[in-house]
Amino acid sequence: MATVKTNLKISQDKVQLRMADKCMNPYDLCSAAGISYASYRRIMKVGGCKLATLGKLAKALGCNVTEIIE
Repeated sequence: MATVKTNLKISQDKVQLRMADKCMNPYDLCSAAGISYASYRRIMKVGGCKLATLGKLAKALGCNVTEIIE
């Protein structure tokens, strides 16, 4: 199966604000989203990820995908 990445950029600031609203730290988010901490760090540094991972992050943050992209 081919890996599909998106051109959508994740906003690090928006993710961090949503985490603060939910009293979460990065490890809490990783656990809730089912991703590794290393993946989280890479996503925050690069700003992109697979569509499914973007959805997992938004779901874990209790928001719509459009609320965490630039």
